[in-house]
Amino acid sequence: MEVENKDYNEGRNVLRSISNAIVGKQKVTLRVFLAILARGHVLIEDIPGVGKTTLALAFSKALSLKYSRIQFTPDVLPSDITGFSIYDKESGRMIFNPGAVMCNLFLADELNRATSRTQSALLESMEEGQVTVDGVSYTIPQPFIVIATQNPVGAAGTQLLPDSQMDRFMVRLSLGYPEHDEELSLLQKRQESGVLLDLVDTVLDSRGLEAMRSKVDGIHVDNEILDYIITLVGKTRKHPDILLGASPRASIALTGMSKAMAFLQGRDYVVPNDIPFLFADTLSHRIILNPEAENKNLTSPELLDQILKSVRAPQIS
Repeated sequence: MEVENKDYNEGRNVLRSISNAIVGKQKVTLRVFLAILARGHVLIEDIPGVGKTTLALAFSKALSLKYSRIQFTPDVLPSDITGFSIYDKESGRMIFNPGAVMCNLFLADELNRATSRTQSALLESMEEGQVTVDGVSYTIPQPFIVIATQNPVGAAGTQLLPDSQMDRFMVRLSLGYPEHDEELSLLQKRQESGVLLDLVDTVLDSRGLEAMRSKVDGIHVDNEILDYIITLVGKTRKHPDILLGASPRASIALTGMSKAMAFLQGRDYVVPNDIPFLFADTLSHRIILNPEAENKNLTSPELLDQILKSVRAPQIS
C-alpha cells in the first residue's frame, strides 16, 4: 500500500521550498525533515558561515512555525530558556513569564558556547515537551522542535555538550562547504533576491505538520526489521573500539527516522534498505570511542560502517 498522494506531495513540496534557500544540500535537508516528521530534534555541527541558521529559519518558514532563537554565550541563563516567575502585587500571585523555548521551533545557536547549567535547561523540554519553573510544569506548544547548532569541538570558547543532551538529538548533521557550482548558484540567488529566506514558500502549517506526523507514526515496521535495528544498536555496546554504546533511545530514533523515510517515499511500511541509509547520522553522536580507537584515528562513522557490514539485513519482499 501507499500513503495518500496529497501527503506525499506536500512532503516533497517542503523539501523543494527549502532548496530555494539552501543550495546543494539535499542530503542534509532531507534528514532534518525526516527528524521533524519523526518528532525528533536536530544538532547541526559545522564551522560558522555555511548556512546552519539559514537552514533552521527556512524550515520555520516552510512549515509556518512560530520560532524563537537564542544566540548562546556564557552569559545566557537557564531562565532565558525556560522562563521565570515574578510576584504580581495586584493579584498576589506568582505570574509565569515564558522563556524562549515556548514556541514551535527553537533555534539554539552555538549551543556549545553556553555553560553546562544553561545547556541542561533544555533537557526537560526536549524529552518531555514541558518546562518546570518553581515547581510548576508548563506544557510547550506542539509541534515542538529544537534545531541546535554548534561549532566544532575545540573551537575557541566552546565546551562539550553532555552525553545526556547529545542522546536527545535524533540526528547530528554537518552541512560542509558548498561545491564551486553550488556557491556560484548561491551568490547568483543573493544577487537576484537579496534575502534567501524570501525564496522559501510556506507549504504547511502546524496543524498540517502534526497530521503528517500522525501518519508517520502509523507506518508499519515488520518485526524482522525491528530485530535488525536492535541487533545493529546492540553491536555498538559490544564493539571493542567503543567505550560507550548507543542507548535504547537510539533504537527508537532509528525506527522513527525509518518510518519518516518510508512516508516521504510514498510507502506505508519500512523496508530493510531504509536502515543503512540513516544509521550513521542517527547513531554517530551517541557512541564514545575508547582511547585506543582514537589513537588509531578511527571515527564513529567508520566503526558504524563496520557494524553495518557485519549484520545481515532481513530478506523481506
